Amino acid sequence: MFQKVLIANRGEIALRIQRACRELGIPTVAVHSTADATAMHVRLADESVCIGPPAARDSYLNIPSILSAAAITGADAIHPGYGFLSENAKFAEMVEAHGLTFIGPAPAHIRMMGDKIAAKAAMAGLGVPLVPGSDGGVADLAAAREVAARIGYPVLVKAAAGGGGRGMKVARAPDQLEEAFRTARAEAAAAFGNDAVYLEKYLDRPRHIEFQILADNHGAVVHFGERDCSLQRRHQKLLEEAGSPALSADDRARMGRTVTAALARLGYRNAGTLEFLYQDGQFAFIEMNTRLQVEHPVTEMLCGIDLVREQLRVAAGEPLGYTQDEIAFTGHAIECRVTAEHPETFTPSPGKVTAFHAPGGLGVRVDSALYAGYVVPPFYDSMVAKLIVHAPTRADAIARLRRALDEFAVLGIETTLPLHRRIVDAPAFQRGDYTIHWLEDFVQAAPG
Repeated sequence: MFQKVLIANRGEIALRIQRACRELGIPTVAVHSTADATAMHVRLADESVCIGPPAARDSYLNIPSILSAAAITGADAIHPGYGFLSENAKFAEMVEAHGLTFIGPAPAHIRMMGDKIAAKAAMAGLGVPLVPGSDGGVADLAAAREVAARIGYPVLVKAAAGGGGRGMKVARAPDQLEEAFRTARAEAAAAFGNDAVYLEKYLDRPRHIEFQILADNHGAVVHFGERDCSLQRRHQKLLEEAGSPALSADDRARMGRTVTAALARLGYRNAGTLEFLYQDGQFAFIEMNTRLQVEHPVTEMLCGIDLVREQLRVAAGEPLGYTQDEIAFTGHAIECRVTAEHPETFTPSPGKVTAFHAPGGLGVRVDSALYAGYVVPPFYDSMVAKLIVHAPTRADAIARLRRALDEFAVLGIETTLPLHRRIVDAPAFQRGDYTIHWLEDFVQAAPG
């Protein structure tokens, strides 16, 4: 096992990784910007190193500073968390070149899956179903028109690099394609420095289903079931469930076999998530995230397995030590992402937290680095907490979530807690009858 792990991240995920390390007896190093000097992950680490000023490019994205912090503290491994450098193949290569262990996939797989065109080609070759679309990138408008005519409208023009909804435009008819193509390329170039795009058939009522996998260095691959991440606003997830109310046990088993077989053939290692659109009983691969997901706690609650601890174990060379048949899926779990934003306008709301009270009780978990007196900085992602509940049935989980949301208090800043309370009370959510487009309409119908 590792002697010391540097955590190249901040906030709740840095704290989450610290906890797993501490239970394994591994000392941790926190890195932080000057804006995060009093952050909880800094306070609770065994050691901390300031790596730069507030801007992420000068601190959490500053590879030389992070590697220097690892060198001066004697860390022998780096966990990237999610976001920032977690899917940066160059960073993973540099970590390994400096004789450290990167707690994540091989750089080659990070690079492959970071290019959505390459990822789709690889998955097609491994027998994973795809959304109908272009065979690779489309170089110009004429090529885009040919693909759109072949697969039929509506179509989705998507950036080959990046994610988060940037560089994605829908053309519902031929006369909309030119504008969608031009805008998607411009957004992709601005956001990712790469204007390559491809086309997919636009599905009108899909669900967003993803499968969590873990692979060791000895060829074993398992999955931990599916998460339903269909409740999204502008392609950003707000609430996730495990398992999905739309899937049967047969669906889960069938796709589980497909994804684990594909990743075994690929020679993948460590944690990863394959994301699909699901409509009319059919799955279609859209991308793979080569890292720990924000929503990993719902899977942990469903399976009773600490995914971060497992990442550390397999990165250290240990075998999984269990088979797929030994993983049990028990009950139902739901996660709410709480952000420092106005619950209706989504205007960012950084500032001082004057009071913080987390809910508790059986089957309730809160992952957060907030505390009373903490000042939420304006420089980073607005997510400040994750509320996760688990219960024997989905109905029980919803009842528990409603109770926990009523107990949750964050004062001094605006948060999306009121929006989550509205969602939980919505009849469509209670029925499990929603798609990736449902939440946009629900938000627009906000009272007042």
